[in-house]
Amino acid sequence: MKSWTDRLNTPGVNGIRATPRTMGDVVEGQPMLVPTPRQVDDFIRTIPTGQSLSVRELRSGLARRHGADVTCPVTIGYHLRTVAEAANEDIERGMAIADVTPFWRVLDGKTPTTGRLSFGAAFVREQREREGLEP
Repeated sequence: MKSWTDRLNTPGVNGIRATPRTMGDVVEGQPMLVPTPRQVDDFIRTIPTGQSLSVRELRSGLARRHGADVTCPVTIGYHLRTVAEAANEDIERGMAIADVTPFWRVLDGKTPTTGRLSFGAAFVREQREREGLEP
């Protein structure tokens, strides 16, 4: 089985497609970015210390950066978990917190993805508190 880091670094097929159907805040026919895990990781790394984005804000920012109207809401959930789990693997290998992707600037206690993390939500809460972000 691939590690989360392998999944993060696996080249994926991304691009902009017409939204296949209306779902939530995504309207059928809109240009929709289907990002790779690496694109999500790279974007999260640009969020400054002490600032956070909601998942919706992350999706909007990614879409704008890549010339789309929206980012796929399903894909983003998968990739947020991949980014967080790969960062956890980096920490377990001894990488400093300052050098890993700060996924806690997007994930919080209310984000469904946080509850699925193999290492639990306590780490996310601790990092958010350390940076003065809302719990």
